[in-house]
Amino acid sequence: MSRETSRDDLYTLRDGLSGDFVFDDTVAAVFPDMIQRSVPGYPAIINMIQLLAERHAQAGSVLLDLGCSLGASTVALASGAHAMACRVVGVDNAPAMLERAAALTGVEYPNIEWLCADIRDVDVEDASVVVLNFTLQFVAPGDRLPLLQRIRRGLRPGGILILSEKIAGADAAEDEILVAMHHAFKRANGYSDLEISRKRTALENVLIPESLVCHRKRLVDAGFGRSDLWFQCFNFVSLVARA
Repeated sequence: MSRETSRDDLYTLRDGLSGDFVFDDTVAAVFPDMIQRSVPGYPAIINMIQLLAERHAQAGSVLLDLGCSLGASTVALASGAHAMACRVVGVDNAPAMLERAAALTGVEYPNIEWLCADIRDVDVEDASVVVLNFTLQFVAPGDRLPLLQRIRRGLRPGGILILSEKIAGADAAEDEILVAMHHAFKRANGYSDLEISRKRTALENVLIPESLVCHRKRLVDAGFGRSDLWFQCFNFVSLVARA
């Protein structure tokens, strides 16, 4: 994928947005810079998705990236399973993100399909790898278990779900520490206190984090045999759940 991107200054005093966070054209234009400077370990997670796809993708199966944004994890799936004749599908409900994803990948990844849809409505069938890369946190809490149940039912035996999330601390004290460390990370990457505050307000009603314990219990309730935490940096984690 092309690495050209605009710098994220959406929440400066001059350009600050109002209202809830929305994945529109403005966000799409700066999203690569935004995610790199906001999510600790994001490049490592993308690289590991490729390695997990190499290990777990099954020939002729479907690989799904649900909530694909600009398609970084979709490309990782396609790269990891390049010799497996898999159908790779990136799904998002934001047209601006999908249009830019398709433009960034171009003809380099012809086996990727882009689908504009609500991930809660997408059929999951014959899948060997499904990715929810910082996506479930944007789904209404009451819809999270049914979504995971559909994913579990649609996985082949031996299939996996890669679930990356921003989490809440196990208690108020831990949450305060994790949030403080995350904010320090963002400051080190050039965000001002004003930008951090404004974006946090914009996300307050849109991104609803839960504890790691809550996520792991829900995966059990959805029918996954086990889930393994393979990545954590501050309040950002990634798990592999196995069918």
